[in-house]
Amino acid sequence: MFDVNGIASVLGTVATGGLAAWAARSAKRTKRQEKRDDFTTVTNRMDKEIKRLETRQGEQQDQITGQGAAIAWLVDDRGRLVGYIRKSGLEPPMPRPIPQRARPYLDSIDV
Repeated sequence: MFDVNGIASVLGTVATGGLAAWAARSAKRTKRQEKRDDFTTVTNRMDKEIKRLETRQGEQQDQITGQGAAIAWLVDDRGRLVGYIRKSGLEPPMPRPIPQRARPYLDSIDV
């Protein structure tokens, strides 16, 4: 009447299909999971960008410090040269006016 092997085969196929559907549903990512992953990606990218900017800021600060040291050296050297000229009994040439743009940077150097 009924073929036991055929019925067992059909039941096995249905059970396998049901389990496969359940597994596929379980593996589906929710919107919350997607948003979390997007946030993680953006956060990681921003962390990398912040580190790059900090490195760049450090390099710029080193450059500014070096430029300040060069300006201080030039001002000091100019002062020594004027002193030497005056010691020699001569009058040094009149200094050129300091440009308005440079004044804020030279005020702290005692020009």
